[in-house]
Amino acid sequence: MFATRRVATSLPRAFSQRALFHKTAPAFVQKGDSIPDLDVLVENSPGNKVNLAKEIKGKGVIIGTPAAFSPACSSTHVPGYINHPKLKEAGQVFVLSVNDPFVTKAWGTSLDPTGKSGIRFLGDPTGKFSEALDVTFDSTSVFGNQRSKRYALTVENGKVTETFIEPDNAGVNVSTAEKVLG
Repeated sequence: MFATRRVATSLPRAFSQRALFHKTAPAFVQKGDSIPDLDVLVENSPGNKVNLAKEIKGKGVIIGTPAAFSPACSSTHVPGYINHPKLKEAGQVFVLSVNDPFVTKAWGTSLDPTGKSGIRFLGDPTGKFSEALDVTFDSTSVFGNQRSKRYALTVENGKVTETFIEPDNAGVNVSTAEKVLG
């Protein structure tokens, strides 16, 4: 009986893991989804929590990046938004990274020293916000932990209106400012 129970409990687990890997379509955040109502994002210091579900009023853009100060994030992806002529029309704009708030603050200052763009840089130190959007990937070999895929979401009144998620996790093609802002 013990052997039977052991087989019975191990088979569904093996099958469910294989099914998730091979047959289930990605469940990434989608058009119409609500922004997660979580107090896990931080701005400038650990005590300054930001809840994007409550913070974004009207239109906005959430830009997800794998890592602050990484080459593509710092030279192409985020500067594309900072310098885009239609940035002001986008509403509130937030750049997120699975980093601590001190790193994201320094990164924001390095990319937009005067803060003139109005873009806010937020840390997702535990990755909980990224997990809630289902946009994490295993980047242990490069960054040492789970990180956020590169993406952009347009948002209006707390709902996602469009998603731009890089299919290879970290490329800079689908989520560029030109594709998101026009």
